[in-house]
Amino acid sequence: MKLTVLAVGRLSRSPETELVKLYCDRASAAGRALGLGPLEIIEVESRKPGKGPEADALRPHLSDAYVVACDEHGAARTSRDFSADMAKLRDQGTRRLVFMIGGADGLDPALLATAQSRLAFGPQTWPHALARVMLCEQIYRAVTILAGGPYHRD
Repeated sequence: MKLTVLAVGRLSRSPETELVKLYCDRASAAGRALGLGPLEIIEVESRKPGKGPEADALRPHLSDAYVVACDEHGAARTSRDFSADMAKLRDQGTRRLVFMIGGADGLDPALLATAQSRLAFGPQTWPHALARVMLCEQIYRAVTILAGGPYHRD
């Protein structure tokens, strides 16, 4: 199952960018044997501000995918539950899993309604760059849990 983090906006050179790349590379390498990955990052920008134009930029990347919207009103999942959800989708034959992160004001309600699932990072507000790092780290953690590796400790 191919994994994608689809996000509005581009990260500049920063420590967060390096962490996203690190976890993306780790998840891709560790996930191969499990039928997970590669993990790719797709960054989009809209020509106009606002949720509607951002949705228009995101929409072309969602075809034929199971979409998880990162949304403050979504479900907060444990790492083990997150990994079990990924394994279940893979085992059911899902070919593409897309994690979608909106712009500063969140996702367009119409686009949000098309997502099959919603994921929250807890009740705190996080900068977009850190949300990407946390998502990529959790994807890597999920892969290592499924592989039975020592990275995750309960």
